[in-house]
Amino acid sequence: MMMKNTKFLLFLLLSTFILVSCGSDDDDDITEGDWWRKAYTVSDGRSDAVCFVINDIAYIGTGYDGDDRLSDFSKYDATTNNWSAIADFPGVARNGAVAFTANGKGYVGTGYDGDDELNDFWEYDPTTDSWKQVADFMGSARYGASSFAINNKGYVGCGYDGNHLKDFYSYDPASDSWEMIVSFSGPKRRDAASFVIDGKAYIVSGIDNGVYLDDIFEYDPSTGLWTEKREISDSDDDLSYDDDYTTIARIDGVGYTIDGIGYLATGSVGSMLTNIWAYDPQTDLWEERTSFEGSARTNAVGFVINSQGYIATGRSSSYYYDDLWCFDPTLEYDESLKVPSADSY
Repeated sequence: MMMKNTKFLLFLLLSTFILVSCGSDDDDDITEGDWWRKAYTVSDGRSDAVCFVINDIAYIGTGYDGDDRLSDFSKYDATTNNWSAIADFPGVARNGAVAFTANGKGYVGTGYDGDDELNDFWEYDPTTDSWKQVADFMGSARYGASSFAINNKGYVGCGYDGNHLKDFYSYDPASDSWEMIVSFSGPKRRDAASFVIDGKAYIVSGIDNGVYLDDIFEYDPSTGLWTEKREISDSDDDLSYDDDYTTIARIDGVGYTIDGIGYLATGSVGSMLTNIWAYDPQTDLWEERTSFEGSARTNAVGFVINSQGYIATGRSSSYYYDDLWCFDPTLEYDESLKVPSADSY
């Protein structure tokens, strides 16, 4: 219990510092959506991990803890608010990898082992709690790539292999094979966020040679084409819809989808972020939501279970988080609901 109390005190100190240094009066006016802290992970704090969801169970693993690349994995059951360890990832320990779910199995690949970029790929079967190696990623070995899954196919592209990239590939588990698709039509990039809405994927922001990108692109697998959407910055003085688009662009943010709306959370633009933005593909417009109530962080992971969004792990400077937070977009923020004692867990 002493360890959790120590963590909680450090959490309060970090949160206080962030609120003083990064808070704004504008955040107080945004009350759509509410947050709760959930059970700490059973693993060590880490950043740049991967996550996938199978049958409403979230799986998180790999990453970097400030000293070592990691290969352990654990799973989270939202029904019981419990974590448990699963079989370790058998590939070389890494961070900056990608993951997706297809045909009831999880897939993890690419990344960085501290010396080299990687292009191997592995499949996790939850029914046997076992891993097996599948076909290597077709593109160059890389880290900081983007990934998503549509119709039981995985997609991986962009990233960094010594140069920023924009090539994209699809993986078919049925044939255990990769195929090159039309290259991403935007600028080259790494560390972008992604989410899928109604069978179309969206790649948001990222960085290219030190420039934070203020764009979002849609991929439609039925046509194989990428389409640029409205910019995510205040780019047109003659229009008012983008006047507040000053804090959307970022790297290493978390992207996920709840009930047809895409969410972009945490990450950084030189400083760590807590703001949350929601994207409606029907209007091609963004609205800000209640800010993340954990400590500001980058390189976190996110997932969705039962129409609620979750954010876990990540880092702020040299501190690596092992906490988990839940977001319900249907509720109004209630200031009276304080963060519970760490002893609750």
